Amino acid sequence: MTTWRRLDPLSRTGLVCLVVLVLAALAGSVFGLGGNPDGIVGSRLAPPSWQWPLGTDQLGRSMLPRVLEGIGTTLLLSTLAVLVTASLSTVLGIVAGYRGGWLAELVLRMVDVLYSFPTIVLAILVAAVLGPGQAATLCSIVLVTIPLMTRLVRTAAMTVSERDYITSAVISGVGWWRILARHVLPNVSGTIAVQGTYALSVGILVEGGLSFLGFGVQPPESSLGVLIQQGGIYLLAAPWLLAFPGVVLVVAILAINVFGDGLRDRLEPRESRSLV
Repeated sequence: MTTWRRLDPLSRTGLVCLVVLVLAALAGSVFGLGGNPDGIVGSRLAPPSWQWPLGTDQLGRSMLPRVLEGIGTTLLLSTLAVLVTASLSTVLGIVAGYRGGWLAELVLRMVDVLYSFPTIVLAILVAAVLGPGQAATLCSIVLVTIPLMTRLVRTAAMTVSERDYITSAVISGVGWWRILARHVLPNVSGTIAVQGTYALSVGILVEGGLSFLGFGVQPPESSLGVLIQQGGIYLLAAPWLLAFPGVVLVVAILAINVFGDGLRDRLEPRESRSLV
């Protein structure tokens, strides 16, 4: 409740939207809301109605359970990828920031190589090596999001490493791994959390782009990117096939970014500066 009260109204709205999307995905996968996503229930390309709230697709399947399944797949893949990214970036960033020297240079050059690739080109390259599917999507999101987070965690770790209590711990003979775990890591957790929200929005966008191009999640599985790709084929005949998953994708990205901005303002407050 304390964190909720400290968020501004816009950030609260973003958090509420995220919770609604997660609950909707759970309702579809666990409780079967909307029915079977693979079941043919009516005529092809039927418009939204009381019977089928989001209409039907090109095979006569109800779009409601398919959109709910797509939300779950996209959020699950993106969240898993961000957890992997956060773990790797934290280890690489705090070690490079605290130890410095050749180890920091090695880490920075590695992330520079990944950062030099355009996002979608790197994602397509991974999909070409691993083959289209969820594994390629997961690896693509990790490789796209890890460079920036590693750099920012390293910068935060360097700032923390210059503080007096770190110097006192070194003089007292505390091992550097213990210093990283007990002193550096807790003080860079705010940076990790903020960048994690940004990475999550990037992950959703990468999944949508890869699946739209045919390199990500493969039918008959649903994701927001797959539904957008399939809906684009019938844009003129059945625009709702593209509209509903597209709106959900935009809302998810906006909600995460808005919540991330509020989280940044609370965890990383900026000092006000006088213009005079």
